[in-house]
Amino acid sequence: MTKARLRLSSGKRLNAQHHNVLNALNKALDAADAGNAIRRHVRLHRDVLEADDLTYRLNRIRRIFVIGAGKATAKMAEAIEKMLGDKITGGFVIVPDYLPSLPKGDRIRYSRGSHPIPSGKNLEGVADMLDLVKNAGHDDLILTLLSGGASALMEYPIEGVTLDDEKRTTSLLLKSGANIRELNTVRKHISRVKGGRLGEILKPAPVLTLIVSDVIGDEIDAIGSGPTVPDPTTYRSAKHVLTGYRLWSRVPVHVRNVIDKGIRGALPETPKPGDSSFRRVRNVIVGNNRESCRAAAAEMKRAGYDARILSTRLVGEAREVGRILGSITTGIHDNGTLLSPPAAIIAGGETTVTVKGRGRGGRNQELALAAALEIEGCKHIVLGSLATDGVDGPTDAAGALVDGTTIARGRRRGMDPQEYLDDNNTYNYFSRIGDLIRTGPTGTNVNDIMILATN
Repeated sequence: MTKARLRLSSGKRLNAQHHNVLNALNKALDAADAGNAIRRHVRLHRDVLEADDLTYRLNRIRRIFVIGAGKATAKMAEAIEKMLGDKITGGFVIVPDYLPSLPKGDRIRYSRGSHPIPSGKNLEGVADMLDLVKNAGHDDLILTLLSGGASALMEYPIEGVTLDDEKRTTSLLLKSGANIRELNTVRKHISRVKGGRLGEILKPAPVLTLIVSDVIGDEIDAIGSGPTVPDPTTYRSAKHVLTGYRLWSRVPVHVRNVIDKGIRGALPETPKPGDSSFRRVRNVIVGNNRESCRAAAAEMKRAGYDARILSTRLVGEAREVGRILGSITTGIHDNGTLLSPPAAIIAGGETTVTVKGRGRGGRNQELALAAALEIEGCKHIVLGSLATDGVDGPTDAAGALVDGTTIARGRRRGMDPQEYLDDNNTYNYFSRIGDLIRTGPTGTNVNDIMILATN
């Protein structure tokens, strides 16, 4: 699989500061590369497989299976197969259907599924994956590869809930502005494999789950809805999320029935901490937002900036976060607040967009346009905001690169930036002035990266 590189949607003239920010974003993508993440954390020494401080003596293992799902798992699986080769008995990994190419290997099969809304292909993939490991025993090893996107790709509704029910529920939650933890709290309780239930299915085989994290704070029970992790949430938690976003009466009746049965104790809860299903399960994070932010900061320092990581846990409405980041940068530019120019702030996280308009866009584009309004007229400020999976909302862009001229260039074309922001139409704004960042699907996902630079 090829490495993703950044490109802008037009050939507008870029100065050194633009290039510095783009170079740093590329370094962040390199750090997020799932194959690199596997190679940093997993090693094979003769017949000993090491994953950080865990060791597995392969001469004591009868068979090795590789399963998994997520945006990053094609590259993860490719690296694992190159490492283990014919030591792998078989593998089955579910990846997004928008990936342009898949690895070529002899031991691991790949199935394409839809994301973020699941389809019948996803269910068929999970069924085939489970069929591969149905007879795994205590002397086998199951390597489970997991990354962002697994919640949709590894979809297998609980009895009583249909795929259409799950699709409707997911769509409503995505549009409501619910964060990933809230979304997954609901999805865990209408699934046969999420919320630790895959761990139950794989028992008694030992399981090593390798994870590329797309969740703020790397809370592993929320990554991919935690299929091999004890679940601290409950059916009551799921109902609380739906009622909190005023969706309880709008989700399908089958979903409400299952959740209500679970609250009454008529259905078993997801397995909790201390459950025997996890006695032989180990979960290891091999890639996350922090590593990408550090790589970006190092590149900005190399370019001569006083670079600091502000946070790797940015959340909230994208436009509000954008305004705050823009204000912080203008403060640095005008007053030397926090840092002395040339300075750069690197931040990571994942914001949300509460969709109220009819336009096209994504959280990074919305954040960038809001920031552009704050830095309007500041000639020496550049901000880049990037979705590390290369897919920002339902668009072909990964994000946007803005500066102090972004708003003026839009106005010269007769566009009111606030109207575009209010209509959630940031994609069309940026496409007209050439400020979109495109990478294509990157084959990984460690949330979003934002870089703000001022001279």
